[in-house]
Amino acid sequence: MRLLVLLTALAQVTVIPRATTKPAKDYPITPVPLTAVTITDAFWAPKREINRTVTIPHIMQQNEITGRIDNFLKAAKKKPGEYQGQRYNDTDVYKIVEAASWSLVSHPDPALDRKLDGLIAIIAAAQEPDGYLYTPRSVNPANPAPGAGPERWSWLHTSHELYDQGHMIEAAVAHYSATGKRALLDVAIKSADLMTRVFGPDKRRDVPGHEEVEVALVKLYRATGQKKYLDLAMFFIDERGRTHSVEHPTFEQGNRFFMYNDLAYRQDHAPVRDQTTAVGHAVRATYLYSAIADLSALIGDKLETVVDALFQDVTQRKMYVTGGLGADGRTEAFGAAYGLPNRAYAETCASIGGILWYHRMFLRLRDVGYYEPLERTLYNGYLSGVNLAGDRFFYQNPLVSDGRPERSAYFDVACCPANLARLMEELPGLIYAEGTNAIYVNLFIGSTATMTLAGVPLTLTQQTNYPWDGKVTIQVDPSRPVSGRLSVRRPEWTINPPASDLYHFGSAAAAPVTAKVNGVAVRVPDDGYAPIEIKREWRKGDVVTIDMPMPIRRVLANEAVAEDRGKAAIQRGPILYALEAVDNGGSLKDVALPLDTPLTSTFRPDLLNGVHVITGKVGDRTITAIPYYAWNNRGKGEMAVWVPY
Repeated sequence: MRLLVLLTALAQVTVIPRATTKPAKDYPITPVPLTAVTITDAFWAPKREINRTVTIPHIMQQNEITGRIDNFLKAAKKKPGEYQGQRYNDTDVYKIVEAASWSLVSHPDPALDRKLDGLIAIIAAAQEPDGYLYTPRSVNPANPAPGAGPERWSWLHTSHELYDQGHMIEAAVAHYSATGKRALLDVAIKSADLMTRVFGPDKRRDVPGHEEVEVALVKLYRATGQKKYLDLAMFFIDERGRTHSVEHPTFEQGNRFFMYNDLAYRQDHAPVRDQTTAVGHAVRATYLYSAIADLSALIGDKLETVVDALFQDVTQRKMYVTGGLGADGRTEAFGAAYGLPNRAYAETCASIGGILWYHRMFLRLRDVGYYEPLERTLYNGYLSGVNLAGDRFFYQNPLVSDGRPERSAYFDVACCPANLARLMEELPGLIYAEGTNAIYVNLFIGSTATMTLAGVPLTLTQQTNYPWDGKVTIQVDPSRPVSGRLSVRRPEWTINPPASDLYHFGSAAAAPVTAKVNGVAVRVPDDGYAPIEIKREWRKGDVVTIDMPMPIRRVLANEAVAEDRGKAAIQRGPILYALEAVDNGGSLKDVALPLDTPLTSTFRPDLLNGVHVITGKVGDRTITAIPYYAWNNRGKGEMAVWVPY
């Protein structure tokens, strides 16, 4: 009954119409939206089903158990009690709303749909009349949660007020896009309108300590056409690095006291246009860089050179071979150039932020090279964040383990599980893109997609056993014959050597890649990352076949990466491998794998939900490696990605 009353109240909220025209300036490439793509392959489809049926319900239940939902009821005065948990716990609710909303696109679920309606009604009831929505303060304004600050917006560098609202806005746009329902979108608009009244060049001049709202405001601008949201996002970007009046909270001591008052930690140490080196908290940074890419496309200015320099710094000097970001576990931050200790913090959220950023870089510059760190992260540093059953998570993703780390069912700081779940649901929107008379195939994932080529409706069907096999079949079915270009990414692992100063292959030269259209060979460029581009008149039933052999390759790091000298990692296709003690006699001590050791790959359908296992013989000992993403699924034990040679 209570939810029915709340839903009735929501129906009375003023509706603002959705934007009906595209921005005058935008990315030159348009991603084929996830609503137009159905994933069918044997690798990702089962993982997405586990995400839908296990991970999302598990997180929703954890949010109830841990009081995260109750905080909204308390703020709405529907339940007594004090605020419970961290001051950013609202976002765990918002992110799972976003994940669940997108899951409704591929799998309509009336029960989940109703559950979301009820949850959104609770969120809306917690919003204050002027649009303010931040339960750590609203539950008890006279005694807000630690770190929230004594007044609204007074401790933006610690409070996460705008960070919370950013995730709410993203969830609102997702829910509206997936269902057509405006309940949460109206809450988001009301919240964003309050921000536009509070912040600006002639108003309050301040910036969030944890970036995120900037990306969200761009999404809200795209959904509503209201330029004031884009202007506010740009204001928050331009305002960074300026002198602000900052309170110095004492609610947390030691390391975190230092963190919150360190400007570089939150990328507030210099104007954004002067930030060409990635510093500080890695998750905050990737959210900021994503916003810079968005605003560079929509507004331009000198932001383009900034985001290019940051990309080079991150991918050439500060990225783990798994795609993980953030070397410093004390501050969850980037380290110095080549400072990549294998105990790696590499927060799951940083991998997700990186994927979102790299995708935007491709859309801006049409360069498939930006998909290399995206694919590396997707299959390794991101996927390792959840176990195969879908109900245990890693917050950090080290490249070496002494046997003590283990995934958890949830966390006090639970940003990663729901973030992981929402990206899994967004995956279909990362596979394809459209340009001027061109279609881009950037990820090799079995799927069916609808799009247009030169204005002609077209269905594209991709079949593959990737990442275990490099054979890909793409059927092109336009509604009528149409001339245009199909651009298929050629992955880094097919190139010898890859264009990177940070990592290179030390053995097994790449095998030739071949491509055919309707059985007739077409040219495959020899030049580095150049995609396979096929220009022709496409007719219904045309079939493109790509064959990318997958030799097992040893990866070496730049000599400046101190811990990896004399060691090599193992890679096959896009998959990085790791040694676990359970496969190697119970211990990894004294294990060495010479670079010239013959290695073989065997598919094991009975192991870890089906994986390719790599083995090699060293003397009388057989060394066994499994995909890195699948480690810690058979109990605790030692693990290593980099193995002495």
